[in-house]
Amino acid sequence: MHYPHAMNLVPVILCGGSGTRLWPLSRALYPKQLLALTGGRSLLQDTWVRLQAIAGPAGAPLVVCNEAHRFLVAGQLREAGAAATIILEPEGRNTAPAATVAALAAQRRAGGDVLLLVLAADHVIRDPAAFAAAVAAARPAAEAGRLVTFGVVPTHPETGYGYIRTDPGAGPAEGAVHRVLEFVEKPDYETARRYVDSGAYLWNSGMFLFSASAWLRELAAHAPDIAAAAVAALDAAVTGPEFTMLTQDSFGRCRKEVMERTAAAAVVALAAGWSDVGSFASLLDVAPKDPAGNALVGDVVAVDCANSYVRAESRLVAVAGLEGCVVVETPDAVLVVPRDRAQDVKKIVDELERRGRPETRLGREVFRPWGSFDGLDAAPGFQVKRLTVLPGAVLSLQMHRRRAEHWVVVTGTARITRDDEVFELGVGGHTFIPVGARHRIENPGTELLRIIEVQVGDYLGEDDIVRFEDRYGRQGRTD
Repeated sequence: MHYPHAMNLVPVILCGGSGTRLWPLSRALYPKQLLALTGGRSLLQDTWVRLQAIAGPAGAPLVVCNEAHRFLVAGQLREAGAAATIILEPEGRNTAPAATVAALAAQRRAGGDVLLLVLAADHVIRDPAAFAAAVAAARPAAEAGRLVTFGVVPTHPETGYGYIRTDPGAGPAEGAVHRVLEFVEKPDYETARRYVDSGAYLWNSGMFLFSASAWLRELAAHAPDIAAAAVAALDAAVTGPEFTMLTQDSFGRCRKEVMERTAAAAVVALAAGWSDVGSFASLLDVAPKDPAGNALVGDVVAVDCANSYVRAESRLVAVAGLEGCVVVETPDAVLVVPRDRAQDVKKIVDELERRGRPETRLGREVFRPWGSFDGLDAAPGFQVKRLTVLPGAVLSLQMHRRRAEHWVVVTGTARITRDDEVFELGVGGHTFIPVGARHRIENPGTELLRIIEVQVGDYLGEDDIVRFEDRYGRQGRTD
């Protein structure tokens, strides 16, 4: 499809969710949009790849993410070939503030009006061609000043989604743009069943297409505080080569939603195998299954099981006689829950947070811009980690006040700085870093560098670090 005079389209990918209902796979510092849940790519990368099917002129994407996820998001986008502008939120907010900042940033970048296709980074769409057709159907209305949302044609009564009330029988007809009569909150089951039977309701996907000028116009009419706070946040942002970091004080004032208030809202019905993968029950729905309805991921042996999701991340998991269950194993946690109680995983996370458990924030493997480290063993006075350093990456020049470290190279080649010495170690090479010594690890090669690190000291916390130089701008930080 050709758009000779079409407004330029800018994808806006909102990447700030936490995915607590997918714990222990999803953690606060490694949320579900960064996980490969349905294939070889993460949900964020799938979102970017899906955009390639959309016709018409498109600009580089704007990605809005939590400041704590910045390096992971940037790395995944680079891996997927996306030259994105990344805007960092100091803390998670709802759609309206993020879309507003993106609209302002896109206008400033383009020097004029643009269309914004606002997408969540953590959705699954199994039919990208149908999604592209829905976007094409929505473009004329969006270019005419409507705020278009995409309403998913419901396949069953669902209590986990909000709904959009529209014309009865709206259905998935291509090219049909319908009025939004009402946005309604997540219903109980009987209400959801009435909604689906009526033919007048669609699931609220949280995806939108509108021009930046139309969005800002509706903000001025219905939520001027959001517009003012977003302008202040963008004006005060700290801009670097990879990231635009919004300020805490100004962006923190953005709170309210807009679509529920505007008379310019329209909806295009979408039947494209959409899921927000909001729970393990919905993940089972979109995952490949065996003839008994099981989704078995990793080293799993299942005997006489049906309609269950079983995932092994680090070891053999053997199950028998399960019907409609979820079993998820990670190196530091195991979850077992009936499928029909999958939404209760959030209650588990809430209880873990109440107890101050670190497993809600981090898994055993912790990711850094240079790679990752995995805690293998620990006891009072020592801990053992496996460091994985990406090709060409380098850790900060740093020192520790209360621990010494012994490094053994197990794959790749390491370039080591220790005070005034610089030397290289191959496989089997080892060295000792005394307390207080300045040190750094660099991977000068083209393959992954893996090092076993043994730490010894009276305090082994990650905050015992003093950075002198850092390629990633983390001086004075502990992440």
